Amino acid sequence: MRFVVSSTELLRHLNAISRVISSKNTLPILDNFLLKLEGKTLMITASDLETTLITKIELENSEEEGLIAIQAKIMLDTLKEFPEQPLTFNIDPDTLAVEILSANGKFSIVGHNGEDFPVLPKLGDKHHAIILAHDLLLAGINKTLFATADDELRPVMNGIFIELSPEEITFVASDAHKLVRYKRNDVKYSDLASFILPKKPASLLKNLLPREDSDVKLEFDEKNAFFTLSGFKVVCRLVEGKYPAYNSVIPLNNPNEMVVDRIEFFTTLKRVSVFANQASNLVRLKLTPTELVVSAQDIDFAISAVETIKCEYDGQPMEIGFKSTFLIEILSNLSSEDVKMKLSDPSRAGLLLPAEKEFDYEDVLMLLMPMMINA
Repeated sequence: MRFVVSSTELLRHLNAISRVISSKNTLPILDNFLLKLEGKTLMITASDLETTLITKIELENSEEEGLIAIQAKIMLDTLKEFPEQPLTFNIDPDTLAVEILSANGKFSIVGHNGEDFPVLPKLGDKHHAIILAHDLLLAGINKTLFATADDELRPVMNGIFIELSPEEITFVASDAHKLVRYKRNDVKYSDLASFILPKKPASLLKNLLPREDSDVKLEFDEKNAFFTLSGFKVVCRLVEGKYPAYNSVIPLNNPNEMVVDRIEFFTTLKRVSVFANQASNLVRLKLTPTELVVSAQDIDFAISAVETIKCEYDGQPMEIGFKSTFLIEILSNLSSEDVKMKLSDPSRAGLLLPAEKEFDYEDVLMLLMPMMINA
C-alpha cells in the first residue's frame, strides 16, 4: 500500500476529524486514525465509539488498496512541523510498518491492524432521509447549542431536539432555565419524524458546516444519524428517550411587552453584571413606559451598579430578576437590531424574540426563567 499526499492537505483533514478523538478512550485502537485506500481515494476515519468522523482525499499517485490504523498524536505532531510538500507513505500490510518519506528525510512508525477499528453502524430499513441546506443546519445548531444542558440524570436534555414535519423543521434546546426554539418553514418533510442530536456531534458540525457550499444529506433511524457533507461524513449515536413536551412550557399570553436596542441592552448587562453577587449573578430589570433600569449589587462586598437605557414598554410597571449570564447568552445569540421581551409577572417565564423578523421563513423564540428578588 503506497500513496503520495500533500502535507498541508493531509494535516487540514486530520485536524478537522481529530476533534472527535477522546482523551479517555475505552479502546486503545480509538487513539488512532484509520486510513483506507481505495483506488485513488484515501478515506480517513476518527471515532470515540459514540461519534465517528470520516473524511476523504482524492490522490493522484497511489498503489495497492489497503487498511491501517496509525497513532493520531504522532501523525498530527509530525505533520504540524512540515512545510507544504508531497509526502510518500509506504505501508507494509504484513508487518504494519509505515514509512513516511519527505523531501529531506524518512520517518518510521508501526501501525495497527485496521480491522480492529469499530465497524460503522448501519441504518435500519425504516430510516428517514432528507436534504438540508448547509446554512439552514448551521443556523439551527448555532441558535440552540448554547442552551443544551449538562444533566447526567436527564440525558435527553443534553442534546438538540430536531423535529421534521410537513410544515417545517424545528430545533429545540433547553437546560430547564432557558429554552430556545428555532423554526424554519422553508423545509418540509413528508412525514413526522424527530431525533435528539447529542452535543458533541452538534459541535463538530458547527465547525465543519461554515466551510461547506453544498447541501447536506441527513439520514437517521431510532439509534443513529448520518450527516453527509461534501468532504466529510459525521455518524453519531442519538440520545435515546423522549424529549419533554417543550411547547407546554412556552407561555401563550405574556401581555407586557418591551422593545429595546439589543446591543445597548447587551453591553449594559455586561457592565452591570460585574457588580452582581458571584453566586447568583442576579440582575434586576425595572420597566417603565420609556426607560429600563438595570441594576445589580453584592452586599457582601458593598458594591452595586445601576444603569438606565431607553426602551418602549407597554404594560404594567414591573421589577423582575434574571441570571445575568443566561440573559447575556440569549442576547448574544439573537441577531436582530431590537429585541422584544414579553413578560407576564415577576415569577413567570419571559420570552425574548427579534422585534422584527429578519426573514419570513424563520421563527426564533427564546425563553428564560426569572429569579426571585427580595423587595
